[in-house]
Amino acid sequence: MTLTKRDLVTRISEETDMRQQDVLTVVQKTLDYIAEALAKGDKVELRNFGVFEVRVRKARIGRNPNAPETDVPIPERSVVKFKPGKEMRAEVFKLPPPAIPGAPSEQTGRAQL
Repeated sequence: MTLTKRDLVTRISEETDMRQQDVLTVVQKTLDYIAEALAKGDKVELRNFGVFEVRVRKARIGRNPNAPETDVPIPERSVVKFKPGKEMRAEVFKLPPPAIPGAPSEQTGRAQL
């Protein structure tokens, strides 16, 4: 399942008894300010949530999958990295690992006695 901005607005509106349009304005402004700070190269730290920061990915040589013998230079570029906060990491760590398609499950992978 994917949580969308619309879902966030609806849930916050229901919990706070604020109009959805007002909540949407606040959520959108928050996202705009985060994007603006990152575009300037600033770090955005949201306590108990995580840190967004801009890092430079080094230039490298890639391969064209349609012509593997051809090298493709990939220039260095800026990317946004996210490091989750301690509380978020702890909550995500509780999730069971996703099932890998085609891998034997615990029940079918064991010998039946």
